[in-house]
Amino acid sequence: MNEKIIVLGSNGQIGTELVMNLRAKYGNDQVVASDIRNSDNAVINAGPFELANVLDKDNLHKLFEKHRPTQVYLLAAILSAVGEQKPKLAWDLNMNGLIHILDLAVEFKTAKIFWPSSIAVFGPHSPRENTTQFCVMDPNSVYGFSKLAGERWCEYYYTKYGVDVRSIRYPGLIGWRSEPGGGTTDYAVDIFHQALAKGKYESFLSADTALPMMYMEDAIRATMELMEALAEKLTIRSSYNLGGISFTPAQLSAEIKKHLPDFEISYADHDPRQAIADSWPKSIDDTYAQNDWGWKQKFDLGSMTADMLENLKKQ
Repeated sequence: MNEKIIVLGSNGQIGTELVMNLRAKYGNDQVVASDIRNSDNAVINAGPFELANVLDKDNLHKLFEKHRPTQVYLLAAILSAVGEQKPKLAWDLNMNGLIHILDLAVEFKTAKIFWPSSIAVFGPHSPRENTTQFCVMDPNSVYGFSKLAGERWCEYYYTKYGVDVRSIRYPGLIGWRSEPGGGTTDYAVDIFHQALAKGKYESFLSADTALPMMYMEDAIRATMELMEALAEKLTIRSSYNLGGISFTPAQLSAEIKKHLPDFEISYADHDPRQAIADSWPKSIDDTYAQNDWGWKQKFDLGSMTADMLENLKKQ
């Protein structure tokens, strides 16, 4: 089958790298990058690009009509920290953007939809250690409960309309090709930039705040492997847990110091992002992903840190 793929939110942290990998697999002309703003990224501009706002359903309809996509990746979202500053906009974008795409998938009989969820769906009463696929979920951020509601819509459209929608609950994502995007876990990206530029970093999370993270290369591979998996193998139609690497700012700092011995870290007081992080899991159980589509993580803390620093130095 000749795939035609649209990536909405292509200018973001995940989108930039996903477009590059999808084009490498399916060909430049088969992958349409799309965002609300034009891109100055050479990767995005190497193939077709369309301006699109996921809240403008008429514009999206024209996009689907023009390209007749077989796969759509909906990455446009307002993340956790920014969402607390603009809660109603975050709800509107994260929720109605998804529903627009699901409706268009029904109308155009789009073969597969990918929509990212997040560990933000868990809350203060979810188990903190080795958080299971099914447990109490009481998110207390707009980002978190918009993602939880989105998961329910995905499963609903799969059950009621047969839309083959697939999803991953991403942990914090770390990559070198794009800047931090306004999430609570983004300290783990910014720290590398600051370590190389200034030799020091002030963390907005406390030294012992453990959170699940994942290197971008693993996250992109997981996304594509899930989309390539046979539909009959998939037992989760809300969103799959993905475990990643759990570490604290202090542990990450110690790993960076192995490469940059003079690096120093300090810690801010009373940052609002700390409360968000304190409600999230420390580690994730991704048994369903392992069993259903053979997921295996490649990068650990040491190999991720070395690769981040090596690539950022080249930039």
